[in-house]
Parts: sequence; C-alpha cells; structure tokens
Amino acid sequence: MGTPNAAPSSEPAPDPVPAPPAVPTPDTPAGREGLAALLAHPERAVVALDFDGTLADIVPDPAKARAHPGARAALARLAPHLRALAVITGRPAGVAVRLGGFDALPGLPRLVVLGHYGAERWDAATGALHAPAPHPGIAAIQAELPGVLDRSGVWRGTWVETAVERKGGRAIAVHTRRAADPQGAFEQLREPLTALAERHGLIVEPGRLVLELRPPGMDKGVALAEWVEETGAAAVLYAGDDLGDLAAFAAVEKLRSDGTGGVLVCSGSSEVTELADRADLVVDGPTGVVALLNALADRIEHLPEATERNAAGGTEEDPPGDGPAEDGPATP
Repeated sequence: MGTPNAAPSSEPAPDPVPAPPAVPTPDTPAGREGLAALLAHPERAVVALDFDGTLADIVPDPAKARAHPGARAALARLAPHLRALAVITGRPAGVAVRLGGFDALPGLPRLVVLGHYGAERWDAATGALHAPAPHPGIAAIQAELPGVLDRSGVWRGTWVETAVERKGGRAIAVHTRRAADPQGAFEQLREPLTALAERHGLIVEPGRLVLELRPPGMDKGVALAEWVEETGAAAVLYAGDDLGDLAAFAAVEKLRSDGTGGVLVCSGSSEVTELADRADLVVDGPTGVVALLNALADRIEHLPEATERNAAGGTEEDPPGDGPAEDGPATP
C-alpha cells in the first residue's frame, strides 16, 4: 500500500512582491546618477520647475495661462518627501502663485516661488512676498516702447492688445505669437528692442516667441544655485522648456561637477530644441512633467523608508533631512 499523499498546506502562498513603480530613465549617465541620488535620499533632494511651458501650457494670451489640471495634486504628492520644492519663473512671483493656484493648496509648506528670475520670492509657509524696488529703466521703456513698436512695422493687427505684458513694473515682455508671421515679427523686433533695453541699462531675454526686457544680474541659474545652497540639498531635479532655462541647466551642470546629484528635464516642444539637446530626459510638455512628478511620488512612496515613516505616523511636517538613510542608491 502506497504512502498517502501529504495533506495540502492550509497556509496561502505569499503574494508576489510587486515591482516598484517605474520612473522614466534619463538618457545620460549623469542624469541616471542624479536620479539615483534623488531616489536614494529624497529627504535630501529638491525639485525646481519653470512655470510657463513646464507646469502650464503656453497660450496666446499670457494672462490666461493656468497650471496643468494635474500639476497641483502632483506637487502636493511629491512635496512631503522632498527637502524643498520651487517654481522659478520670469513672471512676478505673485502672478505665478495666482495662476498656479499655489496659495489655495494645502500640503505645500516647503514650496517657494522665485519670480522675476529670483528677484522676488513667495514662501508658502508664511504667504510672505519679498520684492525689491523696480528698476528705473522699466518706466522709461514703457514710455518709449509704443513708438519703437510702431516704427518696426509689426505693431498691427488684433494681437496688439495682448502683445505687451507688463510684469508688475519689473520687466516688460513683447509677445509675437499672435502676429501674422510670429517668427518674422520676433526676428524683426529683436534688434530695436535690444537697443532700447541697452539705453536704459536693461537686457533682452529671448524666449518662445517672446522678447523680455528686464534688469541684469539675475537669471534662473543664479536663482537656482542660491536656493540649492540655502537648502543644503544633495540632489536637484530641474525642469524647464525655454531659452531662459539654459542658465538653470548650466547651474545644475556646475552643481554636478561639485558632487551634487542633478537631473535636467526638458518639457519638450517643437519651438525650442536647445534645451532638449542639453537635457538628460525629455518629456511631452506639461502633461509629461506632471506624469514625471507622479511617477517620482509613486516610486518614493514604495521605498522602504517611506513605508516605515508612514507606519510610524510620519507626516509632511517631518523636518527635512530627518528620514532614515539607505545603504546605497535606488535604481530608477
């Protein structure tokens, strides 16, 4: 008589361990190293983003720009895991806060908005806005600009009303997106606007069918480098879409050479290719940026230390840098 079969175990088989959520992989070794550093210690990392073209779609009328519908929720998910979060924009800080709805969203106490390329600062923790006095050249340019535009021959058509954006008395932007020939108008205005700016001690910052006249001395690279130093971050991710973001890309490259992990993200468009050529990762505009922020939050929430912190009742108010460390970098 054969040996009876063993009774089947009453214990259910353990569920398979799910794979960690995927995060887009940077194309460059430096970008992959930067992403690994961010995921290894998110509590020591910072994320900085441009506004227009990165968190908000580019629209013909700048006053009608709004943050992507999913942007605020994605930022609120990611922010508690980071040392700090910043929006760095050429707009006045208060305008970016209003258009982004950042003042109406709880859960972002570590957010700062650096407006006018870092000349202005809004802190979510206090709601305080700090801004210097306007450059005296701005008032002079506002008086002379209509004549310069009229002499150029492109100051005609229904786009005139929204062509000039007065940025809180601290800068002036001339948009050509609504001109009959947007790129032609951009090129035709570049020389006379540069001459006008130089006469009054200002510079011209070219962008996506926009020429901005603003004071010298600050750019997104300076703003980003100073903010990263202030936070003491060990890793930084910066996302932008336009020529003004090249300075921030250069700042991240400098930080990487000094040992700070860095990831350069381009919010891609067909209008500007220079950023894509320098980026570690290219995503599909603001929709792609929001997807990336959510993917980072998904991945970080599945890291062991995040699980331990949640089990212990940790919240977004935990002090930056107090999270447990891992033995090695996470794999993107």
